[in-house]
Amino acid sequence: MERVLTGHKEAILKLLMGNEAIALGAIRAGVNLVCGYPGTPSTEVLETVAKHNPGDIHVEWASNEKAAVEVGGGASFTGARVLVTMKQMGLNVAADPLMCLSYLGVKGGLVVLAADDPGPISSQTEQDTRHFAKFANLPVLDPSTPEEAYRMVQEAFGLSERWGLPVILRPTTRICHASASIEAEPRREKHEYPGFEKDPRWVIFPSLSLKNHGELERKQKEIGKEFSHSAFNDTEGNGSIGIVASGAAYTYAKEAVKELGANVTLVKIGTPYPFPEDFALEFMKDLDKVLVIEELDAVIERSLTDILGKHKIRLDIYGKETGNLPAAGEYTHEIVRGAIAGFLGGAVKETAASTPPALPARPPVLCAGCPHRASFYAVKTAMKGMEAVFTGDIGCYTLGNAKPLDMVDTCLCMGAGVTVAQGLYHMEPDKKYFAFIGDSTFFHTGIPGIVNAAYNQAKITVVVLDNSTTAMTGQQPHPGTGRTMMGTESPQIDIEAILRASGAGWVKTVNPFNFNAAVAAAKEAAEFDGVSAVIYRAPCIALRKPEAVYEINKSCIGCKKCIREIGCPAISVKDGAVGIEPSLCYGCGLCTYVCPAAAIVEVQE
Repeated sequence: MERVLTGHKEAILKLLMGNEAIALGAIRAGVNLVCGYPGTPSTEVLETVAKHNPGDIHVEWASNEKAAVEVGGGASFTGARVLVTMKQMGLNVAADPLMCLSYLGVKGGLVVLAADDPGPISSQTEQDTRHFAKFANLPVLDPSTPEEAYRMVQEAFGLSERWGLPVILRPTTRICHASASIEAEPRREKHEYPGFEKDPRWVIFPSLSLKNHGELERKQKEIGKEFSHSAFNDTEGNGSIGIVASGAAYTYAKEAVKELGANVTLVKIGTPYPFPEDFALEFMKDLDKVLVIEELDAVIERSLTDILGKHKIRLDIYGKETGNLPAAGEYTHEIVRGAIAGFLGGAVKETAASTPPALPARPPVLCAGCPHRASFYAVKTAMKGMEAVFTGDIGCYTLGNAKPLDMVDTCLCMGAGVTVAQGLYHMEPDKKYFAFIGDSTFFHTGIPGIVNAAYNQAKITVVVLDNSTTAMTGQQPHPGTGRTMMGTESPQIDIEAILRASGAGWVKTVNPFNFNAAVAAAKEAAEFDGVSAVIYRAPCIALRKPEAVYEINKSCIGCKKCIREIGCPAISVKDGAVGIEPSLCYGCGLCTYVCPAAAIVEVQE
């Protein structure tokens, strides 16, 4: 950390991850409430606010993204400044209240951070939030570096308040998780808010929506004019060939242009919607052709094409739709550099570009000692020889699809395992159906599906994999943990009680490492005529220390059943012999139930 002078203010130069920069920017802007649901690549934003909370910011992990936006909307009605965080998949869940807030409007600045995941690296889908912004008539800001993200989030609050609309901030994975030295000013704006004032404007009615829709369309044009003068849009160079880029792709393009020694006009679009039309007309007037580089979809490319048609300007636009760049997947420096070099043809100075070696493929697996492995294996053992279908959900336990467990037959989206199982049951009622769902996902969107199963009489077994945390995104608390993100204790919501109240007629809680009891519970649940539920409860290995270490002794007959059946990464074959790596073993003991020769024993201290 280093102190530097910025004008008349003292700033602190810090090495920050993009998500940390966004969080500190929001704190500096005087944010009053931050809420969201954890999801990579957005998670660290809320956690950083909680870590640096000066004491007067309310911070919470909501049960899902819809709830988060609704909580944020209510806080904004008081005039408070609000940041709501989620990944792009969460925006699907939050769409209902966010669309309505677009029509209803806000009072205090409401910024919705929706982190996109090109690749996708840790998501079910590739989605481009810029499309949602256009659909919802909401302004969107697209940072190209962590430094810009720090500035953008501060500007976003003022933008939201000027126009009375939520504003979407759309960092991508490489912005969220890249690090940069940022001049973070220690001074924090104190945002005072007047409080909620009763007004008919806060009640959405069809007649009001019709009136506000027309107003929304008018605002888009005005915001587009404002964006044409935004410092987040920029040009450099004076070549007759244009390279237009946004987000992380702009950074790659800037590096590539420098490496290639290309004489081009490089354009950055930081405000993709409403599109800054006047700015675009200005930079395009002296260009011969334009290459657009953007993740994920051809949003800017199509906007430029529309403007050219509208103004009857002849200029060739190239990008995804012309095949100059990939239509899907995350961009890299090499992809962007190759696209620019190919576009410019012989007008570049080629330099030797180092190509990094290909990384070895390493499929994700459940951790050694993970209670989910024991839960899956218990159900698999119980259903051996029977026709059963296993519907999965989003979380660590999605990895139960890998062999040798092979226990996830379907996986759609958060909470859908419970409801997909019902659709399967109603069409093929003669099979057994087990719907696996994690404890955090249960609170997120699992409960309505269980109510639906009971109401519509679907004979399924819901398996709640309760490891006492939101594990995949980094051990965040949830309503079942008994603590909040503010560090306070709260009522520990009883999953078993909710299952019974939601219509499950048979419910049992068991430790999956008590293997025989776990198998027996699965068998009994499968025979119940109605909605049944098993809660397999054991903490995530990140929450506990290893209880013991096991080893394989000379009684081993070399059958490798322990490897074939459970796939624990701590067990492997080395020099022809099966062994357990002690640094990986968590002492769960599941392997002892599998070994036919009783060759796996606890190591004595």
